[in-house]
Amino acid sequence: MVNQLQDLVREAEQAIEKAAGAKALEDLRIKYLGKSGLVTEFLKGLNRLPEGERPQAGKACNEAKNRIGRLLDQKMESLGDSLIAPPADWDPTLPGRGLLPGKRHPLHSVQKEICGIFSGFGFQVVQGPDIETDYYNFQSLNFPADHPARDAHDTFYLDGDLLLRTHTTPVQIRVMESYKPPFNVVAPGRVYRNEAVDATHHHVFHQVDGFLVDRGVHFGHLKGILDAFAKNFFGPKIGTRFRPSFFPFTEPSAEVDISCVFCQGKGCRICKQSGWVEIMGCGMIHPNVLANCKLDPEEWTGFAFGMGVERVAMFKYDIDDVRLFYQNDLRFLSQF
Repeated sequence: MVNQLQDLVREAEQAIEKAAGAKALEDLRIKYLGKSGLVTEFLKGLNRLPEGERPQAGKACNEAKNRIGRLLDQKMESLGDSLIAPPADWDPTLPGRGLLPGKRHPLHSVQKEICGIFSGFGFQVVQGPDIETDYYNFQSLNFPADHPARDAHDTFYLDGDLLLRTHTTPVQIRVMESYKPPFNVVAPGRVYRNEAVDATHHHVFHQVDGFLVDRGVHFGHLKGILDAFAKNFFGPKIGTRFRPSFFPFTEPSAEVDISCVFCQGKGCRICKQSGWVEIMGCGMIHPNVLANCKLDPEEWTGFAFGMGVERVAMFKYDIDDVRLFYQNDLRFLSQF
């Protein structure tokens, strides 16, 4: 048997040397080392040999198996790239295709631009947790217990007192609890509301909230900051106006409108022929909110504002469907 195995190895060496491709090598592997291969048949026949010959024959079988396996691997390695046949229409003289460079998502770019403008005004960027407690999201911000925003049809509640934050305003409370005024902060981040998804609403979106607390702060400071922001973000010709509104955490409160970026204030379908579109809410921080953070409303005053990143991005880039930001369509994303 030992002599037969040596002859088999020499035969395999010659066959492997002549093999011209991966398929031929695989056929040889099956022929010699497969379940019904020639070396395997020798191993199966060991039990038919006299006991004294079995150790030497078994050693020879293992050596033959290992030798043929190494020859197959070496031949496969030597063939290398030649095993990969190019397509029939492959033309090596054509220029290669360049890799598409990565880009920032438009929402990330707009959020970064908003924070950059306010950083230029001296504001510090601070972020908070996506999962909040009822205290930080509602109670400390002067929301009454029966406020509709606290209902489950508006807010995603988790276990116990936890919920997915509905705005980034809780960062205001965390900062006022942790630091002594004066301070001015913008807080960007993702927020969540239990809303039906359509062209102008989504259950996940982004906000940038901002606030300033100091002595002697008044509504004129707020108007000046937000007017300067609008002109920096939308262009120097943009107009702003402030309409009375209501928010539990500010008093007085206002909605901020800008002259319509689609019709330049002349009136169109987007602005409902008014020449104005709303971009954010704002107001003077409510005395109760200051008191909740152990700040004396008689000594400290401040203003706050908040805007949706998707909303201002839609105005900036003339986009009519908020869902486009979340569909990962490269035809859309590659435009930014």
